[in-house]
Amino acid sequence: MKYKVVFFGSQPYDEASFNENNASFGYELQYYKGHLNRNNAILARGAEVVCIFVNDTADAETLHILAGCGVRLLALRCAGYNNVDLEAARREGIAVVRVPAYSPYAVAEHTVTLMLSLNRKIPRATWRTRDGNFSINGLLGFDMHGKTAGIIGTGKIARILIRILRGFGMKILAYDVYPDHDFARQHQVTYTSLDELYRQSDIISLHCPLTEETRYMIDETSIRKMKDGVMLINTGRGQLIHTYDLIQGLKCKKVGSAGLDVYEEEGDYFFEDQSDRIIDDDVLARLLSFNNVIVTSHQAFFTQEALENIATTTLQNIEDFRQGKELINEVTL
Repeated sequence: MKYKVVFFGSQPYDEASFNENNASFGYELQYYKGHLNRNNAILARGAEVVCIFVNDTADAETLHILAGCGVRLLALRCAGYNNVDLEAARREGIAVVRVPAYSPYAVAEHTVTLMLSLNRKIPRATWRTRDGNFSINGLLGFDMHGKTAGIIGTGKIARILIRILRGFGMKILAYDVYPDHDFARQHQVTYTSLDELYRQSDIISLHCPLTEETRYMIDETSIRKMKDGVMLINTGRGQLIHTYDLIQGLKCKKVGSAGLDVYEEEGDYFFEDQSDRIIDDDVLARLLSFNNVIVTSHQAFFTQEALENIATTTLQNIEDFRQGKELINEVTL
């Protein structure tokens, strides 16, 4: 009997990638488009493994149902795990594994794309020329060279981003609870306090994990400390930014522009075609109304290389569990 793996929140590109890479594993893969939650967890009955993504919910009640269905492994096909109740998973005897790094280059490059698009107002310029308007009035940008970028969190993605921005000739300020001083010396990075980073940075980019300490770290208080006209970029987790406070910062021109690949209430919208619906999330609708805001649908990771790494790492995590090997990508308390 084949080892059964049930996927939640699956998309066509997930199915294509996992089906192709499953050829060397031979698992029975079953896909459900709906996000995992307590109401549909029963669909995993008979499966040893459940595979989820960022907007699936693995809270205590959901995990209890999964355990009752016979699930013993929760395989995240992503790096973040803030949507999983790890204590509940431990109580239910469910191991949790993840894909710690599927393509840091993809996310770093998308971060730079947001910066350049906002600075040079590429979306507005494109709309104009398609309408036959070739005026450049209102499209004024600034030289990235010589400006200061504040990078919050200096993990793998941030380090690649820093190398790219140094290539532009930017000054780099960084903040991390666990600073890497050797890397800083090699790449002319200055670690500093958050307050000093806010005060000096022309562009601030978020690359820290979502924890109780970092939740809503960008709020009214922190925005007030920033330079007038600061550019904010978030390709990390939506709840790093208090969206209402960001909107107020945009309205009063304290925040000059924002590039967001994540949104704190993205679960009901991102990864889905909502073009035939009225957006009933007033905060998201307000964000989308600003011509100095770019919102992308959690696509920073989305490259061919990343999908390949996600599938191969996830399937190997499952194989290691099946064979009773050490789970090198296990998430523990």
